[in-house]
Amino acid sequence: MIRMPEPDSGLLARREEIVAALARIVPGEGVIASERERRAFECDALTAYHQLPMAVVLPDNTQQIVEILRYCKANRIKVVPRGAGTSLSGGSLPLADGIILGLGKFNRILEIDVANRCAVVQPGVTNLGITHAVQAHGLYYAPDPSSQIACSIGGNVAENAGGVHCLKYGLTTNNVIGVEFVTMDGEIIRLGGKHFDAGDYDLLGVMVGSEGLLGVVTEVTVRVLPSPPGARALLIGFPSIEGAGDCVASVIGSGIIPGGMEIMDKLAIEAAEAFVHANYPLDAAALLIVELDGCAAEVDHLIAAVESIAMEHGATSCRASRSEEERLLFWAGRKAAFPAVGRISPDYYCMDGTIPRKEIGRVLSRLKEMERRYGLRCANVFHAGDGNLHPLILYDANKPGELQRAEDFGADILRLCVEVGGVLTGEHGVGVEKRDLMEAMFNETDLDQQQRLKCAFDDESLLNPGKVFPQLCRCAELGRMHVRAGQLRFPDLPRF
Repeated sequence: MIRMPEPDSGLLARREEIVAALARIVPGEGVIASERERRAFECDALTAYHQLPMAVVLPDNTQQIVEILRYCKANRIKVVPRGAGTSLSGGSLPLADGIILGLGKFNRILEIDVANRCAVVQPGVTNLGITHAVQAHGLYYAPDPSSQIACSIGGNVAENAGGVHCLKYGLTTNNVIGVEFVTMDGEIIRLGGKHFDAGDYDLLGVMVGSEGLLGVVTEVTVRVLPSPPGARALLIGFPSIEGAGDCVASVIGSGIIPGGMEIMDKLAIEAAEAFVHANYPLDAAALLIVELDGCAAEVDHLIAAVESIAMEHGATSCRASRSEEERLLFWAGRKAAFPAVGRISPDYYCMDGTIPRKEIGRVLSRLKEMERRYGLRCANVFHAGDGNLHPLILYDANKPGELQRAEDFGADILRLCVEVGGVLTGEHGVGVEKRDLMEAMFNETDLDQQQRLKCAFDDESLLNPGKVFPQLCRCAELGRMHVRAGQLRFPDLPRF
């Protein structure tokens, strides 16, 4: 059960005053205060948890964000940044004594720089919207999470989102080259830009994946890539999910880096096929989708090499796409796997953990044991190439105790990921979902060092508090640090 900090009754008593002050900063319809209208913001995609925010403010420009944050800092008001609200880890779960800072109006593409192969966009632009904006130039934005039609680039930066093509082309952190953000003190800071790389501390790398704890992103410069000259996909059926996992490790071990590699187990195959009709092999216990891209001769060579490796691992079927329409159909089932599973269960809990590729077979076998122990079904759909698991635990929230069993099942999956040398999250973030599991991966010293960085940007823990860390920042104990003029000042450290 997720617990959030107790709300400040003094702030709640001042709600009308706070709403009025925010309305002066963002006039017109920029502040949402009625209970009925705030309901639209009471949760994100971790829908099991709901909390009405004290107010919602929707700024139009960066200067308004500066003024909002300065006002909130002066009055010790907590701020939860929110984009499209597609976070699956509760990253934008509201606080009863905090405001939601919505960035939905920041939805413009500011510049497309073809010569430098980059685009400058506001954080409310959808992931897929970037590709649509540049595709006329033969370019595209590589990270493609399954929610790309809805999720915003600001949220992708917050959670370091991936997608089916992240194996070859990288996650958000590998494709963002610059950000502008506003600190809790109301300072505007720019990191990176159109240049390929920069020296000094990698603060850009710190911001990507920081889950809204360090600043409010107002502008993002992304790298866009030339569309590959061609691509084909393979549908490979296996009699066991362990065989599919072992095949993935062998393909990568042979030196082949596909554009994408995804695994679906039998339950996910059946759900996706009934939903999309992609002609998936229903007799397979596991389905491996492998995409190879490049020039035609290279793709044909790689297709033959992957087919050979698959047969060595006991594949029972192997079919290559013969047209672009068929390739997209192969992927349509995978992209629609989450909503497809929603048709066979009243509720499901989507997990996110990452493991070494060589452990895929062993981990999936352990998941089957957990299914029997918890009495809940689990559909497995995941980015096999980089070992990013997305088990979907099926449950019925209307049955007493099933949500708790699903959460306990999910916690055991994440502990298993850490046990085999993996990590708690690959792209969904920690948020509140995995917050209380951080100690399974990090010791007290590790967590203290991470919180020191949080304190450097937000010394009163007003930005998205209650997320990521198992306890609130103890900045006074850790040694206060501040961000001033883009420089970090660290306290003296003891000598050994």
